[in-house]
Amino acid sequence: MSSDILDSLDRRLGRLHARQRIGLEEDYEARLLSRRFNIFRPETWFESPALIGNTLKLTGLYWRAKKNAERIQVRHNHLVLPRLPSSFDGFTILQMSDLHVDVSEGAMQRLIELLPGLTYDLCVLTGDYRGKAYGPFDATLQGLARICARITGPIFGILGNYDTIRMVPRLEEIGIRMLLNEAEVLVRGSQRIHLVGVDDAHQFRLDNIEKAVSQLSGDAFSILLSHTPEIYRQAAHADFDLMLSGHTHGGQICLPGAIPITLDANVPRRMGAGLWKYRQMVGYTSVGVGSSIVAARINCLPEIALHRLRSP
Repeated sequence: MSSDILDSLDRRLGRLHARQRIGLEEDYEARLLSRRFNIFRPETWFESPALIGNTLKLTGLYWRAKKNAERIQVRHNHLVLPRLPSSFDGFTILQMSDLHVDVSEGAMQRLIELLPGLTYDLCVLTGDYRGKAYGPFDATLQGLARICARITGPIFGILGNYDTIRMVPRLEEIGIRMLLNEAEVLVRGSQRIHLVGVDDAHQFRLDNIEKAVSQLSGDAFSILLSHTPEIYRQAAHADFDLMLSGHTHGGQICLPGAIPITLDANVPRRMGAGLWKYRQMVGYTSVGVGSSIVAARINCLPEIALHRLRSP
């Protein structure tokens, strides 16, 4: 990584956060590469695109699963939120998560077709932009730039467990304001709400709600962006009103009735996809736009979500 990018990240995030993230990424990448070349490790089998694809072919589901991966659904959610300022009544957030751009090329093309027909005030991207958790990311950024060119209004993003912090400067160059344990104030008239984003809480565990919230003044309505819903307890006890997440893919390969075989997240099943509530906080877990490992979905179609916020 160039010294310019490292210096930029140091200034932006503080030397400790930037160096921790880079060091943890390098350790994680080394473990992944070690597993990749060790065919005797069972976890290697379950993460093999060829094995997953061949298994689906044997069951006769491959072509259906591949087609499903491109059938993006537009979810419309009307969220009644008690503390929402009246000026933000009707404020609409477009949420897209887990694009895995360089794995899900068919879905990305469909997304580009869908975006011009949508109306919203703000777009949030809740992490996992690239298809592999290691290696080059130029193809990811090129594909993401094509998508961002079709998004209107401000775009905010956070990092997922597949993303590297090295991407941050270039993500911001293509128009995404990245929130890494940081916060922004959104203003309408004389009223405001807070938008907070934390670093990945699943793999790297560098989320810091306290640091992000310390940048805000007052006790305004607040929204948390977290790649994984696994920190729902911390978020609720920090008095967030709304939490938007992804990561789970809703299971991606599911049993009939959209019952996930696995979620890869330590959350109750009801929080693995769609709307949920914990204490006074409303949450939404996106099943994602793209697909992980292989572009295939069974009983769990990809989605983008339009969240229309309503005051009581």
